[in-house]
Amino acid sequence: MVASRIIGPSSEASGNINIPEFTQQAKLGLLLFDDNCASCHGKNATGGQSGPPLNRDIYNPGHHGDGSFQRAAKRGVPRHHWNFGDMPPQPKITESQMTSIIFYVRELQMANGTFFREHKI
Repeated sequence: MVASRIIGPSSEASGNINIPEFTQQAKLGLLLFDDNCASCHGKNATGGQSGPPLNRDIYNPGHHGDGSFQRAAKRGVPRHHWNFGDMPPQPKITESQMTSIIFYVRELQMANGTFFREHKI
């Protein structure tokens, strides 16, 4: 079993969030996320004024697979689930770096009860 700790309420709208003991690749992803993504998506992917929280069920792997995260970083993505506006491409993030970021997001999601759920249209 993976140990986790709970971060209490903060200025972010997330309330409490479980922070797991990350794997090595997810630890690298955390550093990359903090440097490249947190300014919009918030610390611990809890959302911010410019980007949605990524630790919500809408981003579970069955609805937004890893490829959708890769494409969003590479090409950008039009606004569709939230009213934050379009996400611009992130050309300085490599595919390898994005893979580490995805590991981080997925491990954070699982620690907070977001798992694969088949998406049905």
